[in-house]
Amino acid sequence: MVDGTKDSPWQLTTAPGTSQYTMYVDGDELVCQVSSTTLKYHARAIDDLHAWLAEQGDWVPLGAADEKKAVTEGTVEAWGRSASNPVGGWYGLRNGYRGRFGMYLPPLLEHLGTVELTHDPRNNSVRAL
Repeated sequence: MVDGTKDSPWQLTTAPGTSQYTMYVDGDELVCQVSSTTLKYHARAIDDLHAWLAEQGDWVPLGAADEKKAVTEGTVEAWGRSASNPVGGWYGLRNGYRGRFGMYLPPLLEHLGTVELTHDPRNNSVRAL
């Protein structure tokens, strides 16, 4: 069975190693299950984020934040909400649960072997391989 499906989701851990969650692709959606909470992102976020990180050419802070919280420019989280990204705004699809892009996408890219991710208690960063 292929990983990344509803029947065989990717088993992931946040960069600090404090939370486990699963992700899988369902059509055009990337579904993230964190305990009883379901977040959904555009599935193209996997390739788009990797391409953006490759353009940056260096370490980029994750900057994870909830949807209603301000973000720090230059972070993965800020890019995941920016009008200048390939989807023209939020990669998150579920209103009220669109944030945390910087928390949940980088570990998936690390699992897929396309990025390097730091695993410190706080302030983690990611870079394309």
